[in-house]
Amino acid sequence: MPDVQALVNDFLIKLKKRKIEGSQATARHTAELLRSVISQQRVPYTNQAAALIDAVRAVGEKLIAANPVELAVGNIVRRVLHIIREEDLSLTTAAIAGLNLSAASDGDDDDDGEQDEHTVLSAAAVAAAARSTLRPPSLQTLLEDIPESAAIPRTSSSGGDSEGKSKSADKSSRTRRLKHDVIEAVNELIQDITSCHEQIAEQAIEHIHQNEVILTLGSSKTVLEFLYAAKEKKRSFRVFVAEGAPRYQGHLLAKELVARGLQTTLITDSAVFAIISRVNMVIVGAHAVMANGGVIAPVGLNMVALAAQKHAVPFVVLAGSHKLCPLYPHNPEVLLNELRSPSELLDFGEFSDCLDFGSGTGSPLLHVVNPAFDYVPPKLVSLFITDTGGHNPSYMYRLIADYYSADDLVVRRRNALGN
Repeated sequence: MPDVQALVNDFLIKLKKRKIEGSQATARHTAELLRSVISQQRVPYTNQAAALIDAVRAVGEKLIAANPVELAVGNIVRRVLHIIREEDLSLTTAAIAGLNLSAASDGDDDDDGEQDEHTVLSAAAVAAAARSTLRPPSLQTLLEDIPESAAIPRTSSSGGDSEGKSKSADKSSRTRRLKHDVIEAVNELIQDITSCHEQIAEQAIEHIHQNEVILTLGSSKTVLEFLYAAKEKKRSFRVFVAEGAPRYQGHLLAKELVARGLQTTLITDSAVFAIISRVNMVIVGAHAVMANGGVIAPVGLNMVALAAQKHAVPFVVLAGSHKLCPLYPHNPEVLLNELRSPSELLDFGEFSDCLDFGSGTGSPLLHVVNPAFDYVPPKLVSLFITDTGGHNPSYMYRLIADYYSADDLVVRRRNALGN
């Protein structure tokens, strides 16, 4: 089995050098790395969840710092931390129920044994279990399948040796079970990330109708699969693709759409306002969706959103759940933008004509600013379509709250917080 530290260092290099393209690939690699960290992490008999949380936080802090603008990394780190807390709470709740049932059936004969069982449960998990009985279930809990397995009370053995062996086996089993349940949940998370395009595309037939005109900008795998799914359902429509300068990712999307048999028209970004009156719906992807319903998207999309609002055209954003960020745009942990290379706008040789050689400093008179992202406020968004369904911007904060814990919004190790 490869060394975890080597895997972490290799992934850090890839993040710093921007070797991984796209939020989905970044999220999947992050989840797989954290799964390896959890799998190889040695946990004590007590406070197992705290040991796993500290290990994930230590790695997650480095990953987030390596590429702060890729918010999917922080999202997955926080999702995994939330999974650990939820699985610990689930085991604690089942253990408390089992203790109560056992106490009712066995009476006071096993007081010493029951006291020993309590040492496994963390104080935080016990408190959380107590609180959970006083609050209604979340939407996420209601939507998910509730497992049929329940805590089975331990039957007392007739022999003292058999009872001792049974207790020892129970302790060993409980020690391994938290890691096992967490890894299984992370595997489900990885599967959700991998299949998010298909889950979103399944909803296309509900939103794209016959003979409509759709506008999009740049290139998005989610948008591509969404449009193609509607075409496969025998819906006939036309797609206008804004080219997405200066990287011209729209050219790639237009070629993909044509290759899949969709009627496509490529336009310049400056033609969006001129063409928007002919459009029935704007469908775009997103880099990240913030807790307030705002969208961090490829540069140029704010202009498209303003044009859509001006002409009362629905502005629909497609985003997998790994892009839902629990932070707000004003949080200091959020890096909303980054500047890309000026060479995407001008060749390096052209700068020589713009230098002020007369001043003797050689400082350029021309400055090139090439931002990578736009921020689209929630008031410009009509609908979000995620792998869990369609949602209004005002509901996104509630949906995001089901995926994260408030204790993990700032990913810092406990000793770092103390300093």
